[in-house]
Amino acid sequence: MIGSFMSSVSVILCIACHTVFAEQTAADPIPIKVVVLAMFEKGEDVADKPGEFQNWVEKLPLPESFPFPQGHRDLRYNDRGILGAVTGMGIAKATASTMALGLDPRFDLSKAYWLIAGIAGVDPEDASLGSAVWAEWVIDGDLSHQIDAREVSDDWTTGYIPLRQAEPYALPLTGSEGAAYQLNSELVDWAYQLTKGIRLQDNSRMKEQRSLYTNFTQAQRPPMVVKGDHLSASTYWHGALLNEWANKWVRYWSGGEANFVTSGMEDSGTLQSLSFLAKAGKVDLNRVLVLRTASNFTMQYPGISAPESLRQTVKGKGYSAYIPALDAAYEVGSPVVNELINNWPEYK
Repeated sequence: MIGSFMSSVSVILCIACHTVFAEQTAADPIPIKVVVLAMFEKGEDVADKPGEFQNWVEKLPLPESFPFPQGHRDLRYNDRGILGAVTGMGIAKATASTMALGLDPRFDLSKAYWLIAGIAGVDPEDASLGSAVWAEWVIDGDLSHQIDAREVSDDWTTGYIPLRQAEPYALPLTGSEGAAYQLNSELVDWAYQLTKGIRLQDNSRMKEQRSLYTNFTQAQRPPMVVKGDHLSASTYWHGALLNEWANKWVRYWSGGEANFVTSGMEDSGTLQSLSFLAKAGKVDLNRVLVLRTASNFTMQYPGISAPESLRQTVKGKGYSAYIPALDAAYEVGSPVVNELINNWPEYK
């Protein structure tokens, strides 16, 4: 009897949820002004150990929740027209979640600005821990041929080879097939100019870590807001040789225009979905921003090996700038969001 009763309750609840969802989708879609996309959240959206989403939910704030079973995590919203979402980690989840959001009939995203904001590795040649980096170029690091480094030709510096090519960095460039995305440079520069003077968090642990990078002037500086480009790859790579590859790969796919500064997992997938959605008239690709903040360096400091460096990060002390990088994403990203919202007639 108890089992039968519980089954009946479940059916009733399911029907009720379906009815509410149907009513929402049948109504006029909610016009969205800004979408904030994070990539991961550790636990709840509020009041526990934070991931990339929690600051936005608590501080912006985003008090209202929308069920989002077709994506990675429920959505968040406020009546100022800001929608928040978490894509899930990795290119596959980011691609699927972004596409699901773009096709959700409850929302009108045609005029929305998109802020993709999360933590990243940073090249010590270009910036320091806790820094915030606005990207104009996003380059995919997974679409390639690969030969194990122990079997490559003696004159090759890498076993990563562009698709449709037979050797590293071969020219002329073939079609990128999603390997390279260039954002609206005027919008990127606008966001940078608006935020470049923001003072970011620093602490003794970050100072200690960056002091070890004795041959890297930028790595030893306090956190800063800069412009620099992003390499997106679901493989978490690390080390000086792969850092060299990342710089060359980003330059190659951008025709020499981009400079590798940050590494992450998801953004090429997100931008692929947004590109398809733009062709369908669902979103405006000229309104997309990528902000990545430095939680760790992409390579070892002088005197240790790449495996030792990775071990210190993954099994040892962890990301020395994890919390400051999470905070920097909000501290630098939220002024852009608020400027757009507060002056919507100008930016609409």
